[in-house]
Amino acid sequence: MISDNALDAALDYLDDQATYLYICSSEPTDYSEASSDYMLGYKAGPTLSEPTDGATGRKLTVSAITDGVVDSAGTANYVAITSGSELLAVCALDTPRIIGTETVFTLTSFDIEISD
Repeated sequence: MISDNALDAALDYLDDQATYLYICSSEPTDYSEASSDYMLGYKAGPTLSEPTDGATGRKLTVSAITDGVVDSAGTANYVAITSGSELLAVCALDTPRIIGTETVFTLTSFDIEISD
């Protein structure tokens, strides 16, 4: 068992450090892959909630994106959240998104959960 305070500390770090959200074609394993190699678009300054109870542990919610910037065409399969140079979290999209000639992308809100 890990206490809620310990899990919240990890989620608070994610909330405090997050500067960019990237939509990616493949699952990134480091900052360079998220911000360059697999990046199809980005949102500066994503909004994350405070930690709260989740289904299996503690979670935070990433607010919906309505004004993400499209950088290139492809199929978005993952979302990556980064700080200035650190890959903080990677989440698979429930449904892959085809990114074409549009200049803005949107995403519905989603949760990041740490099981306890």
